[in-house]
Amino acid sequence: MRKFALLFMIVFVSSTIISACAGGDAGDAAGKSAEAYLNALVARDGDKMSTLSCAEWEENALLELDSFMAVDAALQDMTCSQTGTDGEKALVTCQGKIITTYNQEKSEIDLSSRTYEMTQSAGEWLVCGYH
Repeated sequence: MRKFALLFMIVFVSSTIISACAGGDAGDAAGKSAEAYLNALVARDGDKMSTLSCAEWEENALLELDSFMAVDAALQDMTCSQTGTDGEKALVTCQGKIITTYNQEKSEIDLSSRTYEMTQSAGEWLVCGYH
């Protein structure tokens, strides 16, 4: 009986640790998807942005891409991570900047001014808006 109790405890503790790690990975996955979206934006990769957007956001993503077509853009010190949830949506904030250049004039977009709303579809986190 003691062996069974010990085995049960080992399985229970292992399951708890694995579940906790999986929860952390989900937050990291949402942040990584937001980073991939921003990388696609500055690379002017509309196909990738569409892939990383939920159906409801895809048109907005491509409109956002249009606004970057006339400028050179680069990311500076970007990191994104999940900071919370809103129902089934993961909320992701990013740090860093997008540096744009047009006719040798540079502008900066502070990434921390947006909170990305991410939804999960077929195991992938997708950008579904921001505020």
